[in-house]
Amino acid sequence: MLLNSNMGTAQPHKIKVAMALMILWVLVRNGRVSCKVVLFIFGDSLIDVGNNNYLNGTLSKANFPWYGIDMGYGKPTGRFTNGRTVADIVGDKMGLPRPPAFLDPSSTTDVILKNGANYASGGGGILNETGDLFGQRLSFYRQIELFQGTREMIVRSIGSDEADVFFKSAQFVVAIGSNDFLNNFLLPIYGGFWTYNADEFINHLLETLEKQLIVLHSMGARQLTFIGLGPLGCIPLGRIMNLFGGYQEYVNNLVIKFNNAANQLLQGLSTHLSDSTMRFSDAYRMVLEIIDNPQKYGFDDSRTPCCTVGVIRPTLTCLPISSLCKDRTKYVFWDEFHPTDAANEIIAHQIMSNIF
Repeated sequence: MLLNSNMGTAQPHKIKVAMALMILWVLVRNGRVSCKVVLFIFGDSLIDVGNNNYLNGTLSKANFPWYGIDMGYGKPTGRFTNGRTVADIVGDKMGLPRPPAFLDPSSTTDVILKNGANYASGGGGILNETGDLFGQRLSFYRQIELFQGTREMIVRSIGSDEADVFFKSAQFVVAIGSNDFLNNFLLPIYGGFWTYNADEFINHLLETLEKQLIVLHSMGARQLTFIGLGPLGCIPLGRIMNLFGGYQEYVNNLVIKFNNAANQLLQGLSTHLSDSTMRFSDAYRMVLEIIDNPQKYGFDDSRTPCCTVGVIRPTLTCLPISSLCKDRTKYVFWDEFHPTDAANEIIAHQIMSNIF
């Protein structure tokens, strides 16, 4: 549920989105715009759809079995799950085309005008240094730089006036920040572990995120949803690292602090940036609810991954030598980090209820 659940503020957001879509429809009918409403997606492995496949220097890839087994023809799609990402499902529910990975050579100007683009990268974070352990990856700043190039490309193609309408009518989704904790602040090999205390690190994240979202706004982003972090202390990796197999409450408390601050940030930006609707969507409560009460949502297991190498834990990623659970629809987690397609379906439904 959205942390700011005041219905008085939710209704204007709905009206603004509806009006923007109506204006675009009228412009299209009048022949003034030849493009449609699309999604631009930024984030990490939770919504990467294959960008990392085109990064030769990364250790963070999902281009081997059994990733993608329940999507298309069962071949790896670059998604870090067995099927769809949350962003895939949200876009489907909104009736928007699925944006391809930006680094895919087939992502031409015409393709982006019709389908948008996904810049998300496994291992990426809000901070540039986050995920160094994986080698090459796209930080949020780097994703924004690539989007800037996209904007310039679109302007050259259809002109600045039509490009302004195109980008201001597009939906922007940002889901990033998990790696800034899991693969930065919480690991002693990173400088953040030694440089900041918890509050200082969260403040540093939020100050950086604010600058990044302002830059996106300056490039035309007007309708943006930031998906908050899930309970990282409850994912299989977090539980296996706890000697008692329970939640890592310290990690969860960090996430809650970050989410609360991010919610306030988005509210402030939505108020102060001209003609903008920036929303925070709280995924934490829904994911925790699924983990705590799996049977209620049709799952049998919310503690262990579906894809494992026997009893060896943690295996971190799903490997070609791994064995799979008998019924993937009954598991909340696909690997040590990422939800299954079935769990993503429920999470996406909650995100949609937060947006509209």
